[in-house]
Amino acid sequence: MVEGNRDWITVCAVLEGDVDSFALLIERYKEYVAIIVRSHVPAASVAEVSHEVFVRAYKSLAGYKPTHPFKHWLSTIAVRSCTDFWRTHYRNRETVASEFSEDAQQWLEAACFADSEEAYETLSRQQEARNVLEQVLHRLPPLDRMVLTMTQLDEYSLKETANLLGISAANVKIRSFRAKRTVRKFLKEHGIEGA
Repeated sequence: MVEGNRDWITVCAVLEGDVDSFALLIERYKEYVAIIVRSHVPAASVAEVSHEVFVRAYKSLAGYKPTHPFKHWLSTIAVRSCTDFWRTHYRNRETVASEFSEDAQQWLEAACFADSEEAYETLSRQQEARNVLEQVLHRLPPLDRMVLTMTQLDEYSLKETANLLGISAANVKIRSFRAKRTVRKFLKEHGIEGA
C-alpha cells in the first residue's frame, strides 16, 4: 500500500472515532519529527516540542487534506512548533546580551586577537565557535532565527522555508537578510571579521 494512502486511511479512522489509530501515525513519524525538532531547538527541549507537534497534529487533524503527503503537513506543524518554542523562550528570557559562558568569552577574546589567518582558522574549528553561534542566534527574534537556520544551516530553499513557516517567500528573503545583517554586526562589534 502506498504510504500516502496508508496515512489517509489512518487519518480517516481517527476522525471516525478510532482515536487509538493515531498511535500508528505517532509510531510512523516520531523519528521524522524528532529529526526536524532536534535541528531547531536545544537538546533538552526536543522531547517536549516533539510531543507538542503530535498534540497539535491531533487537534487539527480534521484540517488535513490528502492533496499533499501527511508527512509534509506534519513537518509544517513541526517547524511552526519550533518557531513557537523560540517565541516563548524569547519572550520569557530574563537577561539580555553579554551572558556568554567562560569558554565562549575566551574564544571571542582569542578570536579578536588572533595574529594570523591560520590561528583564526584553527580557533574557528573549535567547539566554542558553535557555542558562540548559538548564543548569537538566540538573540534574534524567533522567526528570524528559524529563517536563518533553515536557509543557511539546513539549506532549505526560500520557497521550502516559506511553505514550512507559512509565510511568503518575500518575507523569508527579508527576514534572512535582516538576520544575517544582525549576526554580521554582532560579530563585527566583537572583533570577529570576515564571519
